[in-house]
Amino acid sequence: MRAQSSATTDLPIAVTAPRDRRGFGTLQAALGVIAFSLTFPATAWGLEGFGPWSLVAVRSVLAAFIAGGCLLALRVAPPARRHWPGLAVVGAGVVLGFPMLTTLALRTSTTAHAAVVVGLLPLTTALLSALRVGSRPSRVFWVAALAGAAAVVAFTVQQSGGALTTADLYLFAALLVCAAGYTEGGRLARVMPGWQVIGWALMLCLPLTVPAAAIALAVEPVTLTAHSVTGLLWVAAGSQFLGLIAWYRGMAAIGIPKASQLQLAQPLLTLVWSVLLLNEQLTVAAPLTAAAVLVCIAVTQRARG
Repeated sequence: MRAQSSATTDLPIAVTAPRDRRGFGTLQAALGVIAFSLTFPATAWGLEGFGPWSLVAVRSVLAAFIAGGCLLALRVAPPARRHWPGLAVVGAGVVLGFPMLTTLALRTSTTAHAAVVVGLLPLTTALLSALRVGSRPSRVFWVAALAGAAAVVAFTVQQSGGALTTADLYLFAALLVCAAGYTEGGRLARVMPGWQVIGWALMLCLPLTVPAAAIALAVEPVTLTAHSVTGLLWVAAGSQFLGLIAWYRGMAAIGIPKASQLQLAQPLLTLVWSVLLLNEQLTVAAPLTAAAVLVCIAVTQRARG
C-alpha cells in the first residue's frame, strides 16, 4: 500500500507541544545531541585516512543512500513543491555547510576548541527561530540560555588556551549555516516526519555530492584504517541521518528554542569522547562547567514562553 505523502497538508506551525509529548520530545532531542557529540571525534578519526573534501562528500552520499533506501522501501511520495525551498536550506546547512566547514576547521583545531561552535549553536538557533517561526521565549529563558552559552564558551576557549586561529572563521560560519538548517528543519518537522526532512534534504544534495565525492576521491589520498572507516560510517549514518531524525522529531515535539538548549551539554559530551577516543586532556574545570550547564538547561526547559 502506498504511504500517504507527508506533505499533503500543512499543520499550524507552533513552538510548543502538548504536555504528553514533551517528555518523549525531550528524549528524542537528547538522543540527537548524544549522536552529534560524537561527530567531532569521529571526524578526527575519518581525517586519519580521508581528505576533508572526500570525507564530507562520501559521508553525504552514504547517508543519502541510507535515506533513499528508507524512502523507497516505504514508498514515500515526494514533498509538496512549497516545501523544497526549506529542504534546500536544510541541505545547505546541515548536509553540506556544517560538515564541510567543521571538517576544514578540524584539520588544524582540536575537538575541544571546535566545540565552541556547538556551545554557541543553541543560542543562535533560538535567535533564528524567533525570526523565522515567531517564537517568543520568556526573559528567564533568554537569561538562562545566555548564561549557559557563556559558560560553554568560557570553558572551551580556556581549553584551547584562548587563542583564536583561522579555523575559527570556519567554525563561526558553520555555526550560522547549521542554525539556519536546524531552524528550517524544525519548522518542516511540523508538517512531515523528521526522518523525511533530512532524507529529502540528503536526496536533494545528491547531484552535488556524487560528483564531488568522485572528484575528491580521485584527487585526495585515501588510507583505509579501522579509525578512518569507523569515523566515516558514524558521521554518515549516525551524525548525518539517525541523529538528525531524533533531533528534528524532538524539535517538533517540544519547540525549537527549548530543544536547542539541550545542545548546551553537547560540547561537554564531546570533550568526554575526546578523552576516551582521542586521548585529549581534560582539566578539572569540566565538572564545574557541566554543573553550570545542567542548571541552565533545567531553567530553559521550565521557562514558559
